[in-house]
Amino acid sequence: MKPKVAFFDFTGCEGCQLDTLNLSPEEVLGLIGAVDIINFREVMTERGENYDIAFIEGSITRESDIPRIKQIRTQAKILIALGACACIGGLNCLKNHLPMDEALRIVYGEDAKYYDTIPACPVNAVVPVDYYVRGCPPQPGEVLKVVKALLLGKKPDIPNYPVCVECKMAGNICVFERGLTCLGPVTRAGCGAICVNAGRHCWGCRGLVDEPNTDSEKAILVKHGLTVQQVVEKFKIFNTYTEVAK
Repeated sequence: MKPKVAFFDFTGCEGCQLDTLNLSPEEVLGLIGAVDIINFREVMTERGENYDIAFIEGSITRESDIPRIKQIRTQAKILIALGACACIGGLNCLKNHLPMDEALRIVYGEDAKYYDTIPACPVNAVVPVDYYVRGCPPQPGEVLKVVKALLLGKKPDIPNYPVCVECKMAGNICVFERGLTCLGPVTRAGCGAICVNAGRHCWGCRGLVDEPNTDSEKAILVKHGLTVQQVVEKFKIFNTYTEVAK
């Protein structure tokens, strides 16, 4: 029997799920032929409750999210965090810099009393996560790679080196040499340095490598007349939940 796969969304834009569909027709057909997708709100109305693999998009931001994610974890043999919000908390954690009552007041005004909110966190702050598909949004090919590895009974090969490696492979001029601040030296690769390739800088949406070379990062900042605080402020965009951003 084919493994049953379900996609679930918590607090997020659902762009990670939509971008998962940006595969070639051949890849889509191959995926459909290999697994049985029983729950995917973006593309189907049918819902199933028995699943082997659960993809989770979005961060945990409400009290009611906690029992729901725990129930999904209980049923799923494998749980995969999909995208920056699920993996590292993402943009939603920006509200954590404020008292929750204040965050509600700013967003909802006099209607704040109708909403419930808690400090945002990634999925692994509540339940164990087996694998991560990182990015904002993740690269469609990476989702496919993870599924293929699991079907073969292998551990997905997820990069644990910085984006700078991919930048050099792409032949990019270092962002710091262009007078910008970049999070690439300590951010986990796997995106192919897509933002830098497009003339921007790394925003850190894939989270930190396991053992970031902070000494090297500091040396780069000193060389270019920047401070650690300037970089920490940029980390808060996606990485507020991490110790570095705190």
